[in-house]
Amino acid sequence: MKRVVTVVFLLFLTALPLRGGSYDFGLGIILGEPTGITFKYWASDKAAFDGALAWSFSKEDKLHIHGDYLFHSLNAYTLDEIPFNLYYGIGARVKFTSETQFGIRFPLGTTYTPTSTPLEVFCEIVPLMDLAPDTAFRFNAGLGIRYYF
Repeated sequence: MKRVVTVVFLLFLTALPLRGGSYDFGLGIILGEPTGITFKYWASDKAAFDGALAWSFSKEDKLHIHGDYLFHSLNAYTLDEIPFNLYYGIGARVKFTSETQFGIRFPLGTTYTPTSTPLEVFCEIVPLMDLAPDTAFRFNAGLGIRYYF
């Protein structure tokens, strides 16, 4: 099991063509369902890849790995003159339970990015459809923060 987790995590990192000094890669934490380590790589001004290596606390406490492709609407709305972004996308999830679950994710979220620091605060809700071993409709949700390098 440790070997599978290590290989998947290394694949996530090696799939990211990091560009130095442009704050395209963020690493942080996500709290909720699941809870763990999250990353995000900006592929363009309005598109990004994100993912997490996390622990799921619903029913069976198990490892959860997901990856998404996200589309962003920058400065979509403001609250008290603070601009927020919206995003949506599609991705995949693997959850290692007694019967490994595989599903498709449809993340919807909002982010706040302070201009004075390379941080991103996000909140998301994720409808997902498990396809194996059984078909089931579920939700994930989380709050998180990432620091950009």
